[in-house]
Amino acid sequence: MDLLNKIIINFCPTGMIPTKAHTPFVPISPSEIIEQTHQAYEVGITIAHLHAREDNGVPTHRSSVYTKIFEGVRKYCPDLIICGSTSGRNVSEFEKRSEIIELMPDMCSLTLSSLNFIKNASVNNPDMIIKLAEKMKAYGVIPELECFGLGMINYGKYLIEKNIIEGPYYWNLLFGNISGMQADLTTISTALQQIPKNSKVVFAGLGVNQLKVNSLAISQSYGVRVGLEDNIWYDTKKTQKATNIQLLKRIHQLIEINEKEFKTPLSLRNEGFGNKLNVNTHV
Repeated sequence: MDLLNKIIINFCPTGMIPTKAHTPFVPISPSEIIEQTHQAYEVGITIAHLHAREDNGVPTHRSSVYTKIFEGVRKYCPDLIICGSTSGRNVSEFEKRSEIIELMPDMCSLTLSSLNFIKNASVNNPDMIIKLAEKMKAYGVIPELECFGLGMINYGKYLIEKNIIEGPYYWNLLFGNISGMQADLTTISTALQQIPKNSKVVFAGLGVNQLKVNSLAISQSYGVRVGLEDNIWYDTKKTQKATNIQLLKRIHQLIEINEKEFKTPLSLRNEGFGNKLNVNTHV
């Protein structure tokens, strides 16, 4: 694993679940997502992990909506690394899930197994995972290897061994889901031991685990994922709804306290984490 004092910040402003009924601060429309991502870029983020919504707030796979978001983000954040979602929570057809890949973002999420959440499931059978990975490779897109459980890490290594996935490798370890890895030191340590060398590793803490997991990651020189996709509260007692920018500014405070540095998008891009084919998507 690549341990440095420069911390990757993966910004996840929207996700699949939060609505305006949950929190007025979640960005839903393309203009809101673009504006909040631009604000975050000004504060300092390395990657934007972006989801799209229809006008009624329902998550969408449609490339026409993602195109508006990507074009706006690239206009105002020219070197930012853009990651799109291929989530299987609300669509099951490969053609729909993979539509976003054809827009040639720098990265796309690749969840490495099926899993249950509290109220729904994300179905990712082996054939779907492999087809998504192969299409990403064809379009120069780097997989964001999303792991909610230890078995997902093992399956990711299997895909690497079979040359279905090629480097550079970016692992997003998500802790705190009801049916996945929990946010305790034993589980986190075990997960880290399974990650191949020469990988970028980022921690996400779900719900009340976000601050704890982010703090641990920064103290140990791992990257962090932060935003309302994973957590809508500023405090663990759930007395104050957070904004994306509040959560992001707290991450920068933690980086400073731990005497680390923020890793700029251009720095990560120069290490090969931009789209491998379309060099014009970020200039």
